[in-house]
Amino acid sequence: MTPGRPAARGRVAAGARLVPAGLVLLALLGCGRAVEGTATAAAPTDRPSSPEELERLLVTEVPSGLPRLPDDEVHPAAGAKRLEDVARYSTDPARERGILEEYGYRYGWERFWGREAGPMTGVFVDQFEQRAGAGRYAEDLASNDAELYRGVLSEDPPGLPASCRQLVVEQPVPEVGLDEPAAFAWCWHGVFSVSATAVGPTSRDAVREVQAVLADQLELLPPA
Repeated sequence: MTPGRPAARGRVAAGARLVPAGLVLLALLGCGRAVEGTATAAAPTDRPSSPEELERLLVTEVPSGLPRLPDDEVHPAAGAKRLEDVARYSTDPARERGILEEYGYRYGWERFWGREAGPMTGVFVDQFEQRAGAGRYAEDLASNDAELYRGVLSEDPPGLPASCRQLVVEQPVPEVGLDEPAAFAWCWHGVFSVSATAVGPTSRDAVREVQAVLADQLELLPPA
């Protein structure tokens, strides 16, 4: 079974260290700051009203041509994610649920491409009540991943929209489960947080994959 999001995904207190089992494709959920929401420009009727409707807006293939992994072959299982599912990634699910509620988290969907070993790509789309919650969530995920991998975030990087952050990990970080070079990117688009991860074979390949799949994914979402 292929590792997906780490089982211990969640908020990590200052000074704590997370060591997930297996390959890390998406790291820690951000801190629990209160979110001051503002209305999105997209009409509510344009937004998915269930995880199943959200699924129809996800990309079905990636530029690298990697085969899609069945949701039930990823651990934890990919596919539909409700608030309680994401909260269980944390070592303190009850506390995490409260943090997600502050973000205004509604539901999400995960999808992976790859094989048991070698390059892998993951796409994560999460929907929120307000666009401010989506933006805060994406920013906090990016900051926590940068800390985990001891990297420097690129804000508004070339090749991505202005609402995105990017992290390139040039060398493996085996102590946190990352065994190949990787690229991570996080964007917010209206009430959606969109993130992608590409692992291997080189950091240049990973950046190219992340930027291309994010461009494809953002085009499928309702206007921001």
